[in-house]
Amino acid sequence: MAKSEPTRHLDLGCGETPRNPYGRDQLCGVDIVVPAQAGACEIRRANLAIEPIPYEDASFDSVSAYDFFEHVPRVLLTADGRSTRFPFIELMNEVWRVLKPGGLLYASMPCYPSEQAFQDPTHVNFLTISSHEYFTQPALAARMYGFVGRFATVRVIRHSPRGVYEPMHSGWRHDLRRWNRARRGDVTHLLWEFTAVK
Repeated sequence: MAKSEPTRHLDLGCGETPRNPYGRDQLCGVDIVVPAQAGACEIRRANLAIEPIPYEDASFDSVSAYDFFEHVPRVLLTADGRSTRFPFIELMNEVWRVLKPGGLLYASMPCYPSEQAFQDPTHVNFLTISSHEYFTQPALAARMYGFVGRFATVRVIRHSPRGVYEPMHSGWRHDLRRWNRARRGDVTHLLWEFTAVK
């Protein structure tokens, strides 16, 4: 009987404590600053607004981004100042590149119209409940900006990051809890869960 390969997860903008929402066998991270002590997981340094994800193609079964996408600029001038580039589009291409076929993206970020989306001065990428359509089929609207990947939507919902910060389960209890939080104005974040189509 052949031994299966260990599953791998990558957490973007991980800081000192990368998260592993799908409970993969191996955990890796990428951050702009690598902590002195990374523990048992591998953390590589990269500024993902201007650099690619420092891993090979199809390296991961899943990728996560917790409170990270809102920090990646939408548009930057090129070094010569004569053109523009789209760092967030490039990052979504990179996420798709490092995921295996059928790999999962789990991303949670503050979203419009929540005040949390705007209060931090380092938030430069404001996402809405419909922003995923630029990266998911059938629309793939970001093609016009150079997006070459393809994702299928598993789930796109507004949620509250309080408490459990992992992939949410469905069911009437969870739906009722989410509805009550929305009614109170506690729903500040957007959850993207996508599958890489390759």
